[in-house]
Amino acid sequence: MVLWGDGAPRTVVSQIGRLVELSASPGIAEDDFSVGGAVARLEEAMADRLGKQRAIFMPTGTLANHLALRRHCGTGGRAAVQEQSHLYNDTGDSVQRLSGISLVPLAPGQTGFTAAQLEEAYSTSVTGRVMNPISAVMVETPVRRRSGRVVPWDDLVAITDLCRSKDIPTHLDGARIFMMAAAAGRNVSDYVGLFDSVYVSLYKYLGAPFGGILAGDAEFIEGLHHDRRMFGGGLAQAAIPAALALGGLKDLEQSFSRAMERARDIFAALNALPGLSIETFEHGSNIFPMSCASLPGLLRLSRRLATRGIFIFPHADAQTVDLHVNVTVLRRPKEDIVQAFAQALADEE
Repeated sequence: MVLWGDGAPRTVVSQIGRLVELSASPGIAEDDFSVGGAVARLEEAMADRLGKQRAIFMPTGTLANHLALRRHCGTGGRAAVQEQSHLYNDTGDSVQRLSGISLVPLAPGQTGFTAAQLEEAYSTSVTGRVMNPISAVMVETPVRRRSGRVVPWDDLVAITDLCRSKDIPTHLDGARIFMMAAAAGRNVSDYVGLFDSVYVSLYKYLGAPFGGILAGDAEFIEGLHHDRRMFGGGLAQAAIPAALALGGLKDLEQSFSRAMERARDIFAALNALPGLSIETFEHGSNIFPMSCASLPGLLRLSRRLATRGIFIFPHADAQTVDLHVNVTVLRRPKEDIVQAFAQALADEE
């Protein structure tokens, strides 16, 4: 059991083995520079699963979010985003430099912005001496910089309602939307249906080595393969990640839901052990902070647990460690897991 990441750990060797299985049955249909074959099958399956008319494969989430805003804004305009979002912090100002789209960061240091904060920013953008309106809005949820905290459902509804009233297109950075929906007990389509377009990761929990899906209505997706190629993203043999992701789609929501239910049950039992405390984040998703009363207990505890097949990853000077729930919690009975923690804690004393 590996309490890190959104999906089961994978290696190059394990992915090669999975590809061998898939190539035998049902087989992997070749693509032509990310067009057709298994890629087309994945695009159709994801569009259907997300409740959108069409979808397109993207080699990275960075490119998917970039091209979504480029399609919504054109080469120019302004897009409101969270100050803590991946797009704003981790892409080297690519949207600004390559597409001339200015990003308007809202709610510094917070998980998300509210409809009221967005309306204030929009009002400012259309009442200045030079009108420069916000032309698109992007919401990332959950936010990894905020330990997987999610933007609350009521805020998502209010934000997208406001945008529709002002004819502002909306994009969802839903890289982890399948996991988030399971954690919240909602359907993926509930979240995606609020937005005009959505990006979903293929490698975080679907078993692909890289890639993402960008979905929206037919007009939005039409011709985006040209933009993808223009940005160097028309990869040859994209059937490889597509086939792996297709395999990972099977029972995805059900597996996540079972994993979250199992984890909550396990964590409740672990909280009864002396010296151990597992808490929840307000508006959290699949990340739970754990502390150990005896310091540097976490490092010793992690070593003891590793010998029992349970892996956590505390930093050397950390007083807490984040436990990430994924499908590996389903691999062992609850009683075995609790016993392993109890024995590891006893070894510590």
